[in-house]
Amino acid sequence: MNVQKALGYMLISTLAFTLMNAFVKYLVHLSAYQLVFFRSAGSLLFALSFLWYHKIPMLGNKRKLLLLRGLVGVTSMTLFFMSLKYLPVGSAVTLRYIAPIFAAIFAVFILKEKIRPLQWLFFAIAFGGVLILKGVDGSLHTYGLILVVLASVFSGLVYILINKIGKQDHPVVVVNYFMVVATLVGGALSIQNWVMPQGIEWLLLFSLGVFGYFGQLYMTKAFQTAATNQVAPFKYIEVVFTVSIGFFWFKEIYSWWSLLGIFLIIGGLILNALYKPKPRL
Repeated sequence: MNVQKALGYMLISTLAFTLMNAFVKYLVHLSAYQLVFFRSAGSLLFALSFLWYHKIPMLGNKRKLLLLRGLVGVTSMTLFFMSLKYLPVGSAVTLRYIAPIFAAIFAVFILKEKIRPLQWLFFAIAFGGVLILKGVDGSLHTYGLILVVLASVFSGLVYILINKIGKQDHPVVVVNYFMVVATLVGGALSIQNWVMPQGIEWLLLFSLGVFGYFGQLYMTKAFQTAATNQVAPFKYIEVVFTVSIGFFWFKEIYSWWSLLGIFLIIGGLILNALYKPKPRL
């Protein structure tokens, strides 16, 4: 396994997602449904081209699960984009990353998996960060917090659905279903909520799908190149990049309490990603 190469892929991925989130924040005065539409339509072109070039059947095998994954995914994306209207971009991205906690809880009931005691400790650390962000840092908008936490819940459910789909469908088929559903839903809901973009906003809108696709592509490459517990913690570099952009570009102010909350959330999730319980003999 080439860990250094995997980390290079993850760095490209985090930069791509950071730019995508920054542009969404910049365009937040537009309808969230428009943002979903352009983000999805752009990536859909790449996904369809890949499937066509490699002659991979587009309809897949687990069609009901693929469709459900698309619906749950577009719900999560829409809620996250909506939350950016109310929250600093760095805080929103950090809070979205609590999705693995909800995924672990869903896995207990749906996949019959077990959560080890040490994992509960790591999750408690992360949730402690959420409480600090909201309870101590009074600047965090309550409605925005509700939106991004709901986005994380649905994102956690996406992880479970992908697990259920397993290797019975090509990863790009899974992504393609998501993009098709998101494009249709975002496009349909945009009709009554359309806000006309101006000038460079058109270019930024079209770039969302490009950055989203390459962010997903290089993240997948990273996880294919090295072990998950070696690569996953580096995905949280996105938070550092995003907080920096929020500070320098959007002039967002992060109090010491905000930074402590972000540190606890990411710290708890990194510890969980690094933790690999030994199999019982």
